[in-house]
Order: sequence, then C-alpha cells, then structure tokens
Amino acid sequence: MTETSEPTTSPTGTSEPTTSPTGTSEPTTSPTGTSEPNPSLTGGNRELTASFTALYGQAPEGIWAAPGRVNLIGEYTDFNDGFVMPLALPHTARAAVARRIDGELRLHSTDVPGGVVQLRIDELAPHQGHGWAAYPAGVVWALREAGHPVTGADIQLTSSVPTGAGLSSSAALEVVTALALNDLFGLGLTAPELAVLGRRAENDFVGVPCGVMDQMASACCTEGHALHLDTRDLTRRQIPFDLASGGLRLLVVDTQVKHALGDGAYAERRAGCEAGAAALGVRTLREVPYEGLGAALDTLAAADVDESVVRYVRHVVSDNQRVEQVIALLDAGEVRSAGPVLVAGHVSLRDDLRVSCPELDLVVSAACEAGALGARMTGGGFGGSAIVLVEEERADTVSEAVLKAFASAGHATPRIFPAVPSAGARRLV
Repeated sequence: MTETSEPTTSPTGTSEPTTSPTGTSEPTTSPTGTSEPNPSLTGGNRELTASFTALYGQAPEGIWAAPGRVNLIGEYTDFNDGFVMPLALPHTARAAVARRIDGELRLHSTDVPGGVVQLRIDELAPHQGHGWAAYPAGVVWALREAGHPVTGADIQLTSSVPTGAGLSSSAALEVVTALALNDLFGLGLTAPELAVLGRRAENDFVGVPCGVMDQMASACCTEGHALHLDTRDLTRRQIPFDLASGGLRLLVVDTQVKHALGDGAYAERRAGCEAGAAALGVRTLREVPYEGLGAALDTLAAADVDESVVRYVRHVVSDNQRVEQVIALLDAGEVRSAGPVLVAGHVSLRDDLRVSCPELDLVVSAACEAGALGARMTGGGFGGSAIVLVEEERADTVSEAVLKAFASAGHATPRIFPAVPSAGARRLV
C-alpha cells in the first residue's frame, strides 16, 4: 500500500480518460432498476465531481449513494438466520468512481486525513489492514474472488453516516462501492447479491463476523418503509412506516460513545450463539421456536454449558419473537403498542447479551420517564445509538430530558435527530 496526495497519470500514461473495459462509457442498469442517471450536478455532487477531477486528473463516470440504517427491532439475530427490521437513513456514503484497466485501485476519502491509498487488485488479501480503505478494497477483492471482471478503479468517498454510532457506516461504504462497480463493469448483480458480497468483504477481508442485515438494509430499503428481512433466505417485505401521518416520531440518539466491533466482543457473542445451537442440535438458533425456548434452556442447563451461552440463546430466540410482534402491530395499525416491545428488547440486550453501556441505558430510562412510548439501543452496542419512539408533540420534551440527563451524568452531549425512512442504494449522477 502506498499513500500519495498527488494525482497520478491514467493507465495509458496520460491524464486523458481511458476506454472502458466494455468499450463504452454508457452506464448500465443498476439493481434498483434505474437505467438513466440524473445528469444534473447539484450541491455536494458537483463538489465531489470537482474534487475527484482535481485528485485523479479526469472526471468520474458517475456518483452513487448508499445509506446507513437504524434497526427497529431484531438485534444479533441476523448471524443466527433470524429476523430483523431495519430502515434506511437519509445519511449516505457517496462514491465518485471511474474504471481503470491496469489493475490499480486508488481510494480516497474526504472524511479521513491522508492522501490516496493505492493498491494492486491482484495483491489484495484479507487481514492486511488498510484502515478505512479495507471496506471498499474488500469489496473489490470479494467481486474478483467471485469471478467478476473488475480491472481497477479510481474511487473517492465521502459520507454523512456517523462512524462508530451503530448506524452501519461500514456497510454503506461497502454497498456504494459494490453498486458503482456493478454498474460500471456491467456485472448484472442484484441488490441482494451486492449485499452478500459486501458482507463477505466485511467478514473475510476486514475480519468482522457480522451478519447480512446492514448490507441488505443499505442495498434494499425503500423510502417510507421498514424492511422485514428473513436473513436465512433473504426474503423480504417492505413495511409501510409513515410515523408522521400518525403523529409519531422515531428519534435516533447518538451517544457519541464510539465502539469497534473488531475488538472481539462481537465475535465472542457470535461464537456463544453457535455453541448454543450446537448444544441444542440445530444448525442455527433460528430453528429454536419461541414456544420451545423454555425446553431449550433446560437442555442447555443439563448440558452444563457456560451461563453466557444460555443468556445469548434466550436473547436471540426472544428477539426473533419481538420482530414478529412488531410486524403484527404495524400491520394492525397499532404502532404505539410497539413501544413496550422496544423496551423489552433493550432489557434483553442489556441483561442477556450484555452489549449495552451506561450511556445507552440512560437514553432509554430518561426518554421513557419523559413520556416516550418506548426506546432501545440499536446496532452492535458498546456505545453507539439508541432509538426512541415518541409522540410528535412530545419529541422536543423527550429530547430535552435526554440532553439534561446526559449533562447531569457528565457524559458528552448526544446528537439527536429523526429517523426518516429513506431510499436504499442508488445512482445519483
């Protein structure tokens, strides 16, 4: 890996754009069904284009976006083949990209100090570091490992998804890279296929044993909906989630406490879940029905497994049930009744999975005491964000109560913003 802040010449040895591998600069159809990119360059897209051109000596062939997400319910269930219910945020990672034909991969982020990260695609290998660049580089590696003819690229990234906040900033980088390369190289992959490649990049290249929820949310969510996803077979249903029409709001509270899932805590819980499934004689904990949870816990006790495994199994099986509860309530138009289910999910994450922290617990308690309908931590935990379901008319009161509680406890001021169900990955230009 080399770093440079100076643009280098094109693969042909000039600053002129080169011929694409397909012999055309025409964009191909994206998995979202958009075949005609928006030709206008406005605001941030114009700035990103100018920055890319100054950096690499030629204009990008397009700009793509992929969102972060919040998960309404269903945590640590995706790597157990369970159910989840995320929604995309308006915060996105954007990528300006141009193809190369010389095997070079050049990566730059406007959000991270430093120059261009320059790599040879035929030398990409897992667990070699590269910091933030490992996420897009891992996607290139995963595509090539799957036999797709990616011959190199110049990529410039910028993101408004908060990092370390449990809002899937890494998945947004992976999905936006995968979508751009899919379009430019005419690979013909669907949105779920791109999500699976993104997960492989994070699992096998970066080394974080995450499930597929984050990448599927970024790739497949639609505006105004939450995504009911069965992670076993990737079947999905878009659930209308228009809280404003019902006088409700979903708040995201970013505690400003950063976490890193690569530190082993996430992997330990995944290993514990796998140990629980093995002790129960099932492939994954998805196969344990909620009605059979008591018997399953008795079996684990008799097998003398570690008490942490018992707790992990109890959480996963019960959280799968909580997803089903929330779906039923939304289908019945009883969104407000989902509040206590969110709180129950947080208690399980706090007590059984033990991935919460004082700041997240404080969000939930302060919000509920101030009149919120429900709240819970979202994402991998150990910091990050919580969500709060609240009546629109009480949103400011609840927000102020959380801010006051944090100030009284001596915590950093949290960032609070509404979660607006937004579109998944797409081509912008």
